[in-house]
Amino acid sequence: MNTRQAELRRAAIELCHPPAPPGTGVISSWDLSIGVDGPGTRFVVFTCGCPLRCLYCQNPETWRMRDGHQVTVQEVMTEIDRYRRFISVAGGGVTISGGEPLLQPGFTAELLHRCHDSGLHTALDTSGLLGDRADDTMLADTDLVLLDIKSSDPATYRKVTGGPLEPTLRFARRLATLGRPTWIRFVLVPGLTDAEENVDGLARFVAELGNVEHVDVLPFHRMAADKYRKLGLAFPLTDVAPPDQDLLDRVHAQFHAHGVAST
Repeated sequence: MNTRQAELRRAAIELCHPPAPPGTGVISSWDLSIGVDGPGTRFVVFTCGCPLRCLYCQNPETWRMRDGHQVTVQEVMTEIDRYRRFISVAGGGVTISGGEPLLQPGFTAELLHRCHDSGLHTALDTSGLLGDRADDTMLADTDLVLLDIKSSDPATYRKVTGGPLEPTLRFARRLATLGRPTWIRFVLVPGLTDAEENVDGLARFVAELGNVEHVDVLPFHRMAADKYRKLGLAFPLTDVAPPDQDLLDRVHAQFHAHGVAST
């Protein structure tokens, strides 16, 4: 079994991880960010556990539930309250990211509800693979979904993530039916996700939804390589260079040609 196969096997095991007790979850950390995890200044909660192994993942420390620490929803809310005035004045809110937050739907739903009910803007950052675990009540407490669509081509998607594409597309269509505001995130990796037909396929799909405010075209980078080294892992794309400006311009032009705003 090679390294990639071993990691995909570990990813599948995460789906079988027993849930934390009610009112609790397993997280890696929390942090403040500006502009990349939703509008304004965000308090970002990084949950642990992920059923995918994206080749360019920037948060390998969140892959396994066993590597995180258990917290209560109230403990997280207490930490959020320390920054409430700051993030509110800055037009921000709370984003639940990961890992994959929908691997812990009870914890994620309760945290979203507590934040939304207290007047904070809420965002859910997800691959959509486990979108069926997000019930309509959870989504009603979610002001914005940051949906990562790694590729529009099933074969490329599986190569990038190790998982199937269709659950993510199904979740995207459901968000459109519910009218939930959504930002699509697309990581542009030269030689992997940059094929013209791949970008056109994603642009056509997004154009049909009607609820997507814009697509974030995220240029691939290697800034997480040091994390991998410290975890004793090989960074799979260590020899891949970031996209140049010409490639970025071409991809933005493709989205715009389909009437899709991109940033």
